[in-house]
Amino acid sequence: MATGLLLLALFTVCYTLLAKKLSGGILTAPMLYIGFGYVLAQSGLMPVGEAERLLHVVAELALIILLFLDAAQTDVHAMVKRHQWPLRMLVIGLPLAVIIGTVAAVPFLQDHHLVMAALAAALLAPTDAALGQAVVTNLAVPERVRRALTIESGLNDGLALPLILLFTSLAGEMLEPGSGDWLIFAAKQLVFGPLAGSLIGAVGGVLFLAAKHRRMTTETIEGIGAIALACSAYLAADVVGGNGFISAFVAGLLFGNVVKGQCAFIYEFTENEGQMLSWGAFFLIGLALVPEAVEHLTGASLALILISLFIVRPLAVWLSLTGSDATPVTRLFFGWFGPRGLATALFALLVVDQIDHEIGEPLLMLAVNAVWISAVLHGITAVPLAKLYGAHMARQEGAAEMKTPTLEQTEVPLE
Repeated sequence: MATGLLLLALFTVCYTLLAKKLSGGILTAPMLYIGFGYVLAQSGLMPVGEAERLLHVVAELALIILLFLDAAQTDVHAMVKRHQWPLRMLVIGLPLAVIIGTVAAVPFLQDHHLVMAALAAALLAPTDAALGQAVVTNLAVPERVRRALTIESGLNDGLALPLILLFTSLAGEMLEPGSGDWLIFAAKQLVFGPLAGSLIGAVGGVLFLAAKHRRMTTETIEGIGAIALACSAYLAADVVGGNGFISAFVAGLLFGNVVKGQCAFIYEFTENEGQMLSWGAFFLIGLALVPEAVEHLTGASLALILISLFIVRPLAVWLSLTGSDATPVTRLFFGWFGPRGLATALFALLVVDQIDHEIGEPLLMLAVNAVWISAVLHGITAVPLAKLYGAHMARQEGAAEMKTPTLEQTEVPLE
């Protein structure tokens, strides 16, 4: 174990020294960390059993904090008021992706109930900002487009989770007909979680501002407090029977819209410590889950993953932006850059723990294979397509994409 951890530490040092050079190529951090984890698994230098236990802790902590911070960076009032592209992709595109994905999954899951197809579609719907980092930080891409992708990828995992929990509960009811416990469980998860998150996020935001205005704290300490607030929302929901991830997400929305950009840490953490947590989670996915998932990769599951990546999301995004001022090229660009990542893998792990293992395990393998395949495909296309798209839009005088965004997100710039 110690040897494996030493190699991981040295690998991270090497990556950070080459990060700027690598950012201009096809090798992204998630791709490299998943690959390095897979290599270590094959070498036997790190026990896979211990890695699986560690994955749950690291991935859950990363998702709790990133759900909270991504939500906290979004100006909900401005997004709703202006009906911008991210709102369309979230409110229209996400449900469409689940519906279209369910229809696409049925032929490949013929031995299972329709609910299982819907659950598979919901697991493959969330996208990951970390896997799209090479696009949202590429200055060749117009700022309005980058902001839209950042907002959408930051929020859609939190919005997809209620659907995943609902379908998981319905799957439990399907396996045990007449059992009302699953429905009660789902109701608690979907109601108590948001309630706990709303209370903690709103009260926490008010207290943070009060302490800041009275100069009773510092920016460094505020950062520690923000992390503790995210964890408090997660744990409070668990105490009352709600879902902690939904609670953390809602708490971030309320907290961010109370402090309104006055807590710089919520932006800085996502770029620094948040990335390190994310890298660690991808490494553990490559170490603990990818080897088994690759063994279970069949022609049918590969076809379903490719359909999800190349057809389901692009079609859902295209339809959601119909009637907007987004050009056809931009709609295609949004549709392709929806990589599957940490949320897909972790939500699948949660599903496995709550339904029959024989049904849940194939869903987990499907999700993990989707993550590494997406990491490879989106990684190798991010920089080339971003440059091509940016060059194309630069020639489109007066296009909506070239307008400077005003109220899509907070005033903190992407650069």
